[in-house]
Amino acid sequence: MRGLWSYTLWSREKRRLTKQLLLCNRLSTPVVVRCAASQVVNHGEVLQRQEDFAKYNSHSRSGSFLYSIVGFGAGLILGAILKSHYNEWSRSKRYLTNVLPSVSAASPFTFTPAVDHNNNETNSAKQEATLSKRITHNFIADAVEKASDKVVYIDIKDARRSPYVKCGQTLSNGSGFIVSEDGLILTNAHVVTNRPRSSTILVRLHDGSECEGVVEDIDAISDLALIRVKRCSLSPAPLGKSSDLRPGEFVAALGSPLSLCNTVTAGVVSSVGRASKELGLRGRDIHYIQTDAAITFGNSGGPLINMDGEVIGINSMTVTSGISFAIPIDYAKEFIAKAEKKRAELAKYPEAQGPDRRRYLGITMLTLTPSIMQELQSRGNMTNRFPPDLTHGILVWKIVVGSPAYQAGLQPGDIITHINNHDINSSRDVYKFLEGRGELSMTVVRNGQRYFVSVVPEE
Repeated sequence: MRGLWSYTLWSREKRRLTKQLLLCNRLSTPVVVRCAASQVVNHGEVLQRQEDFAKYNSHSRSGSFLYSIVGFGAGLILGAILKSHYNEWSRSKRYLTNVLPSVSAASPFTFTPAVDHNNNETNSAKQEATLSKRITHNFIADAVEKASDKVVYIDIKDARRSPYVKCGQTLSNGSGFIVSEDGLILTNAHVVTNRPRSSTILVRLHDGSECEGVVEDIDAISDLALIRVKRCSLSPAPLGKSSDLRPGEFVAALGSPLSLCNTVTAGVVSSVGRASKELGLRGRDIHYIQTDAAITFGNSGGPLINMDGEVIGINSMTVTSGISFAIPIDYAKEFIAKAEKKRAELAKYPEAQGPDRRRYLGITMLTLTPSIMQELQSRGNMTNRFPPDLTHGILVWKIVVGSPAYQAGLQPGDIITHINNHDINSSRDVYKFLEGRGELSMTVVRNGQRYFVSVVPEE
């Protein structure tokens, strides 16, 4: 670089001196010139300097050519180095663009103005919005729409008559969903068990129609049950695979919490294999689905769906807010297959139809034989309780609290003389009526007075 700078200064000095020499030759007189070093020289000295400069110029030409070659080579090398660095930077930038996650947030509305034939935007089109993006981005709503009409509300009602409630008192409630076109509904076992024998299962479909259901099969270990309703051409819910479920997936819980039908709660899958031992549930070998979707009382038995609208679990229980559990649908598929196989075997080898099972009344009876009646009438405190014309009946010794007899108003010490206008001579006569169906109209003697009591035994 220092040699190149010296060459540039000498070139400038050469041009200036050449101009002065040409001027001197024209005037043919000694002329005083001033060089770059501010020294005064005459015409002879100028000629001497011109000869020296010509000699130096012959040597400097070869040096300048060498400098040019070196500079050109250095430029090529520097350009190649910069090019390689640029290519490497471009590749790294392109790799980071592919690796790093990108987030594209959707605006609530998008505006696409209309354009006329002359490609001019009209004022009215600028003010009109196109279809809202909530129609295309609400994936939870799309999934719920596919499965919501398959969810049912299950109401357990007390079928016994009550002077205060005409339609029967609601004992408990839950949810379920349709799994076959011929009216098969899947729910939790604890929804339909531990209920009075006189209670009935009322199923309310999505369209508001109600029908009575019958428990067809129960698996208390997996907490699953099947209910059959007399309806055909129902739309079953699509069943997915819980084995394909991943933590972090969006899910939605459908059901009727606190008797509020068609309720939807959403969340994510917290765990796909929460063992029953971790929950303190003994005797169960089930790996539950943990989710933060709210599952409240009444959601039990409802479906837990993925974003394809497929059922991947059955809402079962909740521990606290944000921690709920569902039974994987793979367990339910096995349960449904076993129930179908059992149903086919019963249809192939039907059992002989025996007498109806004895219904439950809830009393302890004592047959009034002539000797017992004579002994009771001989007691002073029992005289007023036995009318003179009393010749047969049974004595109510004890009553179970909450039983049908207790609900009907029977009391210990009552004497039942007739049921449905038939004489009762022993406890065997009462058992025969309990093997039948329908309510029992009883004639009861209490403190010497006769009363009429209607009782509906539990099945």
